[in-house]
Amino acid sequence: MDDFSQQIDFLEQHSTYARRWLTAHPEWLEWLRIQGQKKVDIQGIKALLKDCGVDERADAQDEALWMTNLRLARQRLMLWVAFRDLNGMAALQEVTQALSHFAELAVSASIAFIRQDLKTRFGLPWSNATQSEMPLMVVGMGKLGGLELNLSSDIDLIFLYEHEGETTGGPKSLSNQEWFTRMGKRLIKLLAEHDANGFVFRVDMRLRPNGDSGPLVCSLDMLEEYLLVQGREWERYAWIKGRLIAPLPGAPDFSRCQRELDQLIRPFVYRRHLDYGVIASIRDLHAQIQAEAEKRSSGHQGRSRDIKLGRGGIREIEFLAQMFQLMRGGTDPRFRVRPSLEVLDLIKQCSILPADEVDALQAAYVFLRRLEHRIQVWDDQQTHYLPDDAEVRSRLAISMQGQQAQVNAFMTELERHQNKVAQLFEKAFLLDDGSRLEIAPLARDWAPDPIFFPDSYIRWQSWIDSPKQKLLPKKSRLIFDNLMCKAAESLQIEAATSAHADQTLLRLFDLLEAIARRSAYLSILAEYPRALSNVLDLLKASQWGAQYLTRHPHLLDHLLNSQTERTLIEDPSRYWTEVRANLNMRLDDVVADSDGSEQAMDILRVTHHNETFITLLTDLGIGVQQALPVERVSDHLSALADLILQTTFERVWPSVAQKFDLPLEASPPFAIISYGKLGGKELGYASDLDIIFLYQAEDSDYAAQEVYALLAKRMINWLTAFTSTGSLFEIDTRLRPNGSAGFLVTNADAFKKYQLREGDNAAWVWEHQALTRARCSAGNRGVGKFFDLVRSEVLSQKRNIGQLRTEILEMRRKVHAGHPNTKADFDLKHDSGGMVDIEFIVQFLVLAYAHQHAQLIGNLGNIALLRIAGDVGLITQEAALTVGNAYRLLRARQHRLRLDGAEKTQINLENEIELIAARNAVQALWLEIFKAPSSIG
Repeated sequence: MDDFSQQIDFLEQHSTYARRWLTAHPEWLEWLRIQGQKKVDIQGIKALLKDCGVDERADAQDEALWMTNLRLARQRLMLWVAFRDLNGMAALQEVTQALSHFAELAVSASIAFIRQDLKTRFGLPWSNATQSEMPLMVVGMGKLGGLELNLSSDIDLIFLYEHEGETTGGPKSLSNQEWFTRMGKRLIKLLAEHDANGFVFRVDMRLRPNGDSGPLVCSLDMLEEYLLVQGREWERYAWIKGRLIAPLPGAPDFSRCQRELDQLIRPFVYRRHLDYGVIASIRDLHAQIQAEAEKRSSGHQGRSRDIKLGRGGIREIEFLAQMFQLMRGGTDPRFRVRPSLEVLDLIKQCSILPADEVDALQAAYVFLRRLEHRIQVWDDQQTHYLPDDAEVRSRLAISMQGQQAQVNAFMTELERHQNKVAQLFEKAFLLDDGSRLEIAPLARDWAPDPIFFPDSYIRWQSWIDSPKQKLLPKKSRLIFDNLMCKAAESLQIEAATSAHADQTLLRLFDLLEAIARRSAYLSILAEYPRALSNVLDLLKASQWGAQYLTRHPHLLDHLLNSQTERTLIEDPSRYWTEVRANLNMRLDDVVADSDGSEQAMDILRVTHHNETFITLLTDLGIGVQQALPVERVSDHLSALADLILQTTFERVWPSVAQKFDLPLEASPPFAIISYGKLGGKELGYASDLDIIFLYQAEDSDYAAQEVYALLAKRMINWLTAFTSTGSLFEIDTRLRPNGSAGFLVTNADAFKKYQLREGDNAAWVWEHQALTRARCSAGNRGVGKFFDLVRSEVLSQKRNIGQLRTEILEMRRKVHAGHPNTKADFDLKHDSGGMVDIEFIVQFLVLAYAHQHAQLIGNLGNIALLRIAGDVGLITQEAALTVGNAYRLLRARQHRLRLDGAEKTQINLENEIELIAARNAVQALWLEIFKAPSSIG
């Protein structure tokens, strides 16, 4: 017996359906011998339909012949798929996608067939808006929408049309509603009616608006009104899979119809915020479905397991994937994909669940879907029950695991997969009530302990009598009360001091008041005990962090999952590449159909909030094993600012180019140069951005100044404007040539002449000082390289050291006079021996000696430049190390004070031995270099 004969024998052993059709049509064997070795793809399916006489242009056939041909095509496709599936030649995706693509092509071919008859009798629905024929829009729901059809699936369809009207061009006119209704009824008949050759697909229309009681077809206006007024929670889950299957992709009407449908469905399915309220909703829906499945299963003797709807079944995996889609799809377009395996891949990629758990879910999904196909292919029956019969189970074991398979081993593997799915489902949906917040009325007299939480006690008494509290929905009020109670208990047990605990509880009060009317955010804290624990850790650690979270409560999501922070620490390059790609995808999503600039600005702000907060968590050591040092924190914040600047530049330029009829080149000769903290990669959480704008153009190109000035103005507007999500940065452009009196944008050649003092208009010494910490943050790389060459040339000029020393000393004293400190406390930044002294020391060393020591030119940061100065003998290596360590200490202490909400970073030096030593070391090096103190008096 040759290989093909063995494969046919195996097929017939495990499918009476295949045996029956191959007996009836032995001529199909030779076709299967050739075709069975080929992957089932769209081109192969199209060729099969054509071979069977099913073609969109085959309108001369009578309906009975058409139905026969379509059914025979279906049977041949089923044999082709079953042959490859049972013989281990096809992956799961090949099987499900082949069946789904066949359904799409069968639907479209049938529509074309019906259209010819309706056109002759009644004309065609016509759209005056598009001046074209109006198509029947068919939405595939469920497994068809997800390209996941099984071997005996129903197809869930919804019929739509664009708008009301009447047909034109025929002997008799019908309303569009009637015309499309006739088409819909005949389409169902062509697909679902049984005859001697079977059927094509069972058609289920119950997912349409109002189900069986609603019209068979409805206009987009009717659909929109239904979703707004009557759309139920379960319909949100159903529409996740909704996919336009007719017109087919590539058809002239497809893009328009898809866009119109998407504009209705997306806001119904996906919320603009992270939607944690879906957890409880899906949990309730699942309980109903599982109870119904158990009821049905118990009513059928010999059908003990429902592998689709029962415990640990396919539906639980689908629900778990859909939970994350509904939760995140509104803010992350990637989660709007339809196939369950792709969603699980994304969950793993985003580290939302551990990789091993996702792998287990995917393995179980593939196993259960393959088993489902083997149960169904036996007799082309739509069933998901695993029979109790030992002989049937033995046959299924062999079809799954090969001729040597044992029933016990097969059942053990099935149970392992189902138990794992059930376990992960219960974990994801928090089915263990003990792990969730208890939501029950508190004792009438409950309040925070007035001795341990004196200020919180007063606040609580005011809250319980307030109108704001009384206006909350009952469930929200219960969650609020129980969160306060649980937090107070936790803080009283853990807190070292009453004052700190009281302060933390007050910060929680601020947060809860801010989110009290946002049930989705309250749900996060109610559903996830870990979230509340992490929130309290944050509120204890940082007043600035507490206020930031209160202003941007969508950031609560990041307190559930620490995987993101680990990636940021371990592989920042890959991390920022992924952030950039995801940001651009979201921006593309909102500007695809319109200008979308306001939405784009919001997306930039939300991305900045997210990444700032993730950095904050690593800074505070929340979710990671070790907190980041301040240098790494600043690196991340600077990389984020660079990303926002570059993205803003890329997104604003097309509108400017369009205004001036310029080509949409990817990167016009324009660059954003950063100075100060961003230039030196020492950015803090709330730092301003000191930037200037350079462009390259010929002197004769008088329009360039206008073009690039508009680009700069629009960029500044994008970066500073307040939208519903806040603003991004405060921008300072006064470091440009001639400061506020100069042009907003500067020709790069003019900038060079200014910095090199070639002409009457020349840079001051302080501008060269600023240049030591300047770099190209965004824009055209060519302009950035030009700036680097100019900077290098300026810094490496030979200078009169005595004159330079005098000018820098005078500038330092001016800065000191501008920040007087009338207190005895030490100002970490501005006082003598502080951070500004160190920055001026480094700037002097660079400007005075870079012409001799080129390694000083690099924008390497103050500590590295001090070390180089020590290595080349400009200062002692001991001084370089001591002052470098002092700078690190001062920055760290300043950073911590800022996190604690301090506006001025001043410290009483009593008992601050380390700080006193650092200040003294800085003052000593200053006197050695400048021969005079940095301040007078």
